[in-house]
Amino acid sequence: MGSTDVIDLSSDEEEQPRQRQRHSQTDVPDYKFLVPIASVKEEFDSPPGIYNRNGTGRALVVKQEVGELSPSSNSTVSGRALSQTQPICRQFWKSGEYEVQKSAASASQNGRNRLRINPRFLHSNATSHKWAFGAIAELLDNAIDEVYKGATFVRVDKFVCPRDDNPALLVQDDGGGMDPESLRRCMSFGFSDKQSEDFIGQYGNGFKTSTMRLGADVIVFTRHKKNMKETTCSVGLLSYTFLTRTGCDDIVVPTVDYELDSKSGSLKRLIRINEKQFSSNLSMLLKWSPFASEDELCGQFDGIGEHGTKIIVYNLWHNDDGNMEIDFSSDPKDIVISGARKPLQRGLMSKDGTGSNVNLTQKNVATRLRYSLRAYASVLYLHMPENFEIILRGEPVEPHHIANDLMYRECILYRPNVGGITQAAVVTTIGYVIGAPNVDVEGFNIYHKNRLISPFLKVATNSYGKGRGVIGVLEANFVKPTHDKQDFEKSVLFQRLETRLKEMTYEYWDLHCHRVGYDNKKLPKDVREHYRLKPAEASPPLGIAITGTTTTIPPMNQPQTSSQPKLPVKRKLGARSSNQLPETYDDDSNGDVIMVDLPKSKISPSKKSEGAKRFNDMKNVLLENKKLRGQCEEYERDHRKLLVKEQMLRSQLEVAKREFKELLDELQALAVKKE
Repeated sequence: MGSTDVIDLSSDEEEQPRQRQRHSQTDVPDYKFLVPIASVKEEFDSPPGIYNRNGTGRALVVKQEVGELSPSSNSTVSGRALSQTQPICRQFWKSGEYEVQKSAASASQNGRNRLRINPRFLHSNATSHKWAFGAIAELLDNAIDEVYKGATFVRVDKFVCPRDDNPALLVQDDGGGMDPESLRRCMSFGFSDKQSEDFIGQYGNGFKTSTMRLGADVIVFTRHKKNMKETTCSVGLLSYTFLTRTGCDDIVVPTVDYELDSKSGSLKRLIRINEKQFSSNLSMLLKWSPFASEDELCGQFDGIGEHGTKIIVYNLWHNDDGNMEIDFSSDPKDIVISGARKPLQRGLMSKDGTGSNVNLTQKNVATRLRYSLRAYASVLYLHMPENFEIILRGEPVEPHHIANDLMYRECILYRPNVGGITQAAVVTTIGYVIGAPNVDVEGFNIYHKNRLISPFLKVATNSYGKGRGVIGVLEANFVKPTHDKQDFEKSVLFQRLETRLKEMTYEYWDLHCHRVGYDNKKLPKDVREHYRLKPAEASPPLGIAITGTTTTIPPMNQPQTSSQPKLPVKRKLGARSSNQLPETYDDDSNGDVIMVDLPKSKISPSKKSEGAKRFNDMKNVLLENKKLRGQCEEYERDHRKLLVKEQMLRSQLEVAKREFKELLDELQALAVKKE
């Protein structure tokens, strides 16, 4: 009975002493036998440890790594079982069950029990993503986090598998790439190098959940430039198809590594343990990946450049209708969710049944992001990093700022206060969507660390349409998102935020609903009559693009000098005359401070002298508000530029230090040689 050795990334093999002697193949507890995997034959023309992509036949010396074979336990299958195994179900939500082959009891390594991870966990772990685009967003987040390493783009496109011509999903960036150790951590569970709070990902689980949600298998190509002389290229395969068809009871991930010869431009095999282990992993890669030869496999590094990562998700999942869940053919410049447009069209009929407002609502980004990856990616990040772009199907994605789609905008400052502790202030931009009331869109777009978590979250729950057309944008870094980054944890802070957003919606509605055609019965009769006869036009967009900033704003300690009265706790239109306009207020009960950007009024007051004075005061406040807002935006842009510049300089400094150390070592070596 032949056997093949497998790197098992769910084990603690890397922590074992490398000096330990290898066991014999009859020692079952220390080896994992995979009978159906064909052992490596003489199909590789190059000598062991040598691979020349240029085909020159030149022998390249490879330094063998000293190490041990991965110890793992009882993942055994029979050749007969493999031949009778049916293809796994192509529908994600039905593919979680398969028959695990019988194996011996769990073994231990050096007297220690070994933790194993059943392949079913790959499926159950990926069920956290209910939406395919949420899984793609995880991969985009990883590319965004590479900006500090010099990444300038992430490319999302269709990839045609050379083995069977089936479509696959390609995600590629030009970041720093991963060295062999980093790749193994990436494809393991719970390892995360992202310790800074500035990173979007934190748990070390996003790659596995996202790729397994999109397809049954994923292969990763990564190139990492350690220094001016050393460049490594690594390939890893996480295959649910392989695990289910072989009946494995543990997750195994075949990986191989190469080293780039800077002189010849060829790849040399980098042996971490021994040649047999490298060859067996390569054999599995060629059997279960889209590439049938080592030349095809290593050819994928040609398109990466000096450094970067290429992810190919293949055997994409199908929906209940038997169609591929993500559709590449409907739009050559986009990736869409299969069959998502039809139910949306049926749900957007107007009350009279004519569907006259369907086109307006369909064209809005709130509707398109549900099925269009281009629309979703355009609003996924509040601020796109400078000199970075998302390239979808060969065309850059133009960032879309939702706040620029609003009429009668107001900026409201919110300071959550829980347990006597005041959290960082949050500025919420709120307004009516352009086209209201004919556009059936509402809700708040809540970002976390620059990433959209909850798009168009509806907080106004009523049956009479109050809040329709009101949209808000904010960045709430004081609440924590769930692991799939599609919702927030239902903490006390988030519940208070939802309550405050609901109050904002109703307050804003009471102030401005008459401007878009609704009859506001809380307003005086003369005001209602004015807007009924001559509706106010939409205020022109501000000259400054509001992008929903969340800079911590210092408390307003200085007393208010405005001549207008201060409202008690909440804004109540019915408790004041039409000439009393809200400006600011402090709510000591919950620590809220609201700043209202008042639109230009077109109402002619009965008392002209008093009305003219109030109008001039309002105009001055508006101009000052606009000026301060512009300064704030400018400071924030400068701040972001300086942060990026700092990260780049730090990276360049590290490279310079390494080069200096290498040159110093060479100089010392030459000095010793001369002596």
